[in-house]
Amino acid sequence: MQKHSLIAVAVALVAAGCTMAPKYERPVAPVSGEFPQGGVYATQPVATAGRTAGNRAAPDIGWREFFVDPRLQRLIEIAQKNNRDLRVSVLNIQAARAQYQITRAGLFPSLNAAGSETKTRTPGTLSLPGREVSNQYSVGLNAAWEIDFFGRIQSLKDQALAQYLATAQARKAAEIALVSSVADQYLTVLAYDDLLTVTQDTLKAAQDSYNITKLQFDIGSGSELDLRQAETIVAQASANLQSQARLRAQAENALVLLVGEPLPADLPQGLPLSSQNLLTDIPAGLPSDLLTRRPDIIEAEQQLRAANANIGAARAAFFPKISLTGNFGTLSPTLGGLFKAGSAAWGFAPEITLPIFEAGSNLANLDLAHVQKNIQIAQYEKAIQTAFREVADGLAARGTYDQQIVALERNNFAQQRRLDLSDLRYKNGVDSYLSVLTAQTDLYAAQQTLITARLQRLTNLVDLYQYLGGGWIEREGEQPRPADAPVDYGSAASAPAVAVAPAAAS
Repeated sequence: MQKHSLIAVAVALVAAGCTMAPKYERPVAPVSGEFPQGGVYATQPVATAGRTAGNRAAPDIGWREFFVDPRLQRLIEIAQKNNRDLRVSVLNIQAARAQYQITRAGLFPSLNAAGSETKTRTPGTLSLPGREVSNQYSVGLNAAWEIDFFGRIQSLKDQALAQYLATAQARKAAEIALVSSVADQYLTVLAYDDLLTVTQDTLKAAQDSYNITKLQFDIGSGSELDLRQAETIVAQASANLQSQARLRAQAENALVLLVGEPLPADLPQGLPLSSQNLLTDIPAGLPSDLLTRRPDIIEAEQQLRAANANIGAARAAFFPKISLTGNFGTLSPTLGGLFKAGSAAWGFAPEITLPIFEAGSNLANLDLAHVQKNIQIAQYEKAIQTAFREVADGLAARGTYDQQIVALERNNFAQQRRLDLSDLRYKNGVDSYLSVLTAQTDLYAAQQTLITARLQRLTNLVDLYQYLGGGWIEREGEQPRPADAPVDYGSAASAPAVAVAPAAAS
């Protein structure tokens, strides 16, 4: 009766999931309660061209709604299936899930079927005549169970579960970052296309000007100084053309790497850089919103929970381990007698192990668990601070780029007009060719600066969308997938399916 009572108490304790882990408390966010306001943050753009976020948070906006370029949308779709870094993230989830299942199995008894034959020989001086060799056959079931009175295994299970959920959030963060990276790289390719167009136009104009100047020099009406000045802009534009062509090719190679396969020939027609029309008025919300919207912050918190659970396992190591082992089956000196009446055999062996002297290893393990938790607290707080800084930087940039680009467009107009007037004055003999060369060089630099600013504005909008937690859902209104959702690789080889953990990451 006493044995059955002990087992009942053990079952009750295990079912209750008792552990010696400290009660988890989320650390206070080490950032301000609001994002910076005033100054560069006060002039946030409003909806343009009929496209508005409508006060929806970034996670509620599908990436197909944020990006309107059909070519970019197709590239993101391909990347989500083929990007190898993302594929590794998914496989890491499967590995973490398997590790959780291995740890969780320790809460339950193990049951094995076993059969054996034992043959022994005893010296004749110690045995009856003709009985020197004896046989023993056995078949039956062996059971073993460590009763988790003090929650050691439960704590290890909680730790493995938290690490699994952290891995799932890491995959979610990787996929969101992939959407942003593909868009940024695609926009970079478009910017190089615009730069090449500007450089080719500049080179053509410079070459025409050089041809006229050389003709004047050949007939003696022009100076060699004017000729060499005209030649410099041709040489500069020619060199820039080769540099930009190289960088454009390398940018496309980087895009191919992100997409995970060569760019298909049947991609839809894309939009130029000036027509991307991204959403510009996504609200930032409060810094506290990032705790539930940013998967990298959720990942850091799950790692903190895992470290907290590990303290429970380290504490439980100071207390006894109680194990129950038993077997039931049949024994017989002959194989044919295994299942005859009277051959039944059983054994029951409860065991308790109490640590007495471990040379300080248990205490050191507990100290290590506390240190690891403190490390995770610092990393969690750093993740929050990093997210706050990224969003604040994005808001500062979003509040200034529109005005900067307007000013640069005015500068481009003025530089073009300056070039036209300088060229007119030179042809009428009022001014030297140096003024034309200077105006042409300044216009070329202004055009490149404007393209760069347009690219930076667009990539900032893309990155801010990511920093606010956007990019996980494909279309507005659809139910977000679990962070551990499998990926359809199509014809690509994929890992075999495994059982889903009892708690899925959101």
